[in-house]
Amino acid sequence: MHSAAVTTEGDRIRWVELPGRDPARVYVHGLGATSPAYFTETAVHPLLAGHRSLLVDLLGHGHSDRPTTFAYTLEDHADALAAALRAAKVTAAEVVAHSMGGSVAVVLAARHPELVSRLVLVDANLDPLAPEPGALGSRGIAAYGEEEFVAGGWREVRDRAGELWWSTMRLAGREALHRSAVHLVRGTTPTMRDLLLGLTVPRTFLYPEADGAFPGAEALEAAGVRVVPVPDCGHNIMLDNPEGFAHATAKALA
Repeated sequence: MHSAAVTTEGDRIRWVELPGRDPARVYVHGLGATSPAYFTETAVHPLLAGHRSLLVDLLGHGHSDRPTTFAYTLEDHADALAAALRAAKVTAAEVVAHSMGGSVAVVLAARHPELVSRLVLVDANLDPLAPEPGALGSRGIAAYGEEEFVAGGWREVRDRAGELWWSTMRLAGREALHRSAVHLVRGTTPTMRDLLLGLTVPRTFLYPEADGAFPGAEALEAAGVRVVPVPDCGHNIMLDNPEGFAHATAKALA
């Protein structure tokens, strides 16, 4: 376990690091998740092993600190991650990022281009969403006011999340979880999709084949983004089909 202070108050991001060759690979989890739990199996897969790999927990999540004074915007997450990578002496990393982590990774590449050489986005959020009471995921969490969520709304989210997601969501700070969800559904200006279209590094977007055609895939591909369906999986591609995920990610990073 490694760590670095990433705020002026000294709040620390922590990551599990696997030794290996450069370029480093940085794995970033989604909302309410943790990178060691979601990525270890595939990070050590024979097709992906051998590179220095940092399985990072974003601020407010997993093993990292959970400050209540942090805003948890996508830009804040990206800047804190950038500070951790600089402390780890990482440059030109291959970033593999899931869901909200993919949104953070796009912002990271746009704001700190020297830190990112390739992007593999795993069913990442690219567009703003509308909060919806009772919905699963970020839209449902963002439908609460912060005080309402912290006071007890989190229990309703726990009951909807299911055993797998709650096993890592319970580690997140409640303010961190709520603010991260609010800013994820609000998105960025320009949107994460527009930021992704404007990047020049090699980019691959993985999504579940069962979802059908990915919205806006033609425009992404026209801008040089490889859009790749992965079979036999849902949103958590690396957990549902680790073999398929490893093959698709290795091809993206080849």
